[in-house]
Amino acid sequence: MKKLDSRQLVKLCRTIAEDKKATDPVILDVRKISSVADYFLVCSGGSEPHLKAIADAIDRGLRDAGVRTRHNDGYPASRWVVMDYGDVLVHIFHPELREHYDLEHLWGDAKRIK
Repeated sequence: MKKLDSRQLVKLCRTIAEDKKATDPVILDVRKISSVADYFLVCSGGSEPHLKAIADAIDRGLRDAGVRTRHNDGYPASRWVVMDYGDVLVHIFHPELREHYDLEHLWGDAKRIK
């Protein structure tokens, strides 16, 4: 199996999230402004079960591609789940928390990837 580079990985995460009806998925290219990761995927789910379904689907899909999470933090009950895949961080928010933390604005210098 071919190893995915970080751009391919984040796009796969976005595709899986979209398949689970995540809302407003945005990929931020933070390579030039952060040493934390290359890319962030930020998306929303409307309820705790929806957040869990998105996170579980991404985890399962990436495991099938031979990629394991380094660390997960947050739980659907916290309304924010962060999944760490090394060069890719996936943030799955309840819409209210996404608006509150506004990562897209905080990382406003990051290029958005189509």
